[in-house]
Amino acid sequence: MSIAALGIICKAPQPGRSKTRLATAIGEVAASELSACFVRDVAAAIEAVPEVLGRRGYGVYAPAGAEDIMQQLLPAGFGLLLQAGDDLGHVLLGATRALLLAGHDCVVLVNGDSPTLPPRLLTQAVETLRQPGDRVVLGPASDGGYYLIGLKHPHKHLFTQIAWGTETVARSTCERAAEIGLATTLLPEWYDVDDIETLRWLQDELAGHSSRFRGGGFAAASRAFMKAAPQISP
Repeated sequence: MSIAALGIICKAPQPGRSKTRLATAIGEVAASELSACFVRDVAAAIEAVPEVLGRRGYGVYAPAGAEDIMQQLLPAGFGLLLQAGDDLGHVLLGATRALLLAGHDCVVLVNGDSPTLPPRLLTQAVETLRQPGDRVVLGPASDGGYYLIGLKHPHKHLFTQIAWGTETVARSTCERAAEIGLATTLLPEWYDVDDIETLRWLQDELAGHSSRFRGGGFAAASRAFMKAAPQISP
């Protein structure tokens, strides 16, 4: 049976090192705890992908030595894969190569900052990659990056000449795919929670007030934490 790898690109939540932009508004400890909730919720979204599809979750993590932290955050069936290098392109390419070499028929990498990521988008990514022919599946994020990339071959060109952290990332990735004749499937837009503005988006979505993002995951861990944390109440 074919098994898709679904990997969460994440850093082990640690005060002072996690969600630094959010930390300036809500404090280092709260930002770290919220980051842990995000990872738990993305892992739950992966586990909500129907098992009949064939899938296994992974934490693609940094830094080295944080294995105990990650094992406590992730479901028991998840594997761990240490990130290769510091540059995001190297991390994504390295994870794709490693997981394909491990025997998976396709790899879907998602960021750890989208706690309400709808499981249906992960399912759609896997189903699309299982179609005949080579292709890339891309989930564009509201900030111009992407929350998901899915591949069945490690195309290095997709990760070259990309200005990581800018609003051109998704567009440039589509351009790189076109240059090598790689078919591209775009999923619906979703968002990352990186700062106080996008944290408000999350609060609005969880309260059912978002007109932009609907049908997201329940985000049980994030929902419970924010309900109990007065420093980040609306």
